[in-house]
Amino acid sequence: MNFKTTEPVETEINLTPLIDVVFLLLIFFMVTTTFQKDSKIKIELPTAQSSRPETPENVLELLIDGQGRYYINKKEVVNSKPETLFQAMNITLDSMEKRPSLIIAADANANYQSVITAMDIAARLELKDFSLATSQSKREK
Repeated sequence: MNFKTTEPVETEINLTPLIDVVFLLLIFFMVTTTFQKDSKIKIELPTAQSSRPETPENVLELLIDGQGRYYINKKEVVNSKPETLFQAMNITLDSMEKRPSLIIAADANANYQSVITAMDIAARLELKDFSLATSQSKREK
């Protein structure tokens, strides 16, 4: 009897379809995952009231007109440079007995940088109690 010896056939596993499936699953999970953004800063939003709040007795009023000129307690500051405003506010604060509340009233057409400069100078002068003045809008019925 003549027996033929057969050589064993090498079986090969093709991994390409498996890798394709894994990549598709990875893309699916990446696209469908929602990312949650938690803010580290907690703030309380202001509430509007129909009545006017009481104005404190000791107040420093800083007005900014549409051209970016500054007025401290209705007296115009010489120019709009930040250091001039700093010196003028510092002199006004030295003449006051205790640290006042600051009210910044800016014109609706005032430059945003003018308001930020005023807030920065208030922080440099350690005026922590300040508010931004707004006008009350008329309600429609």
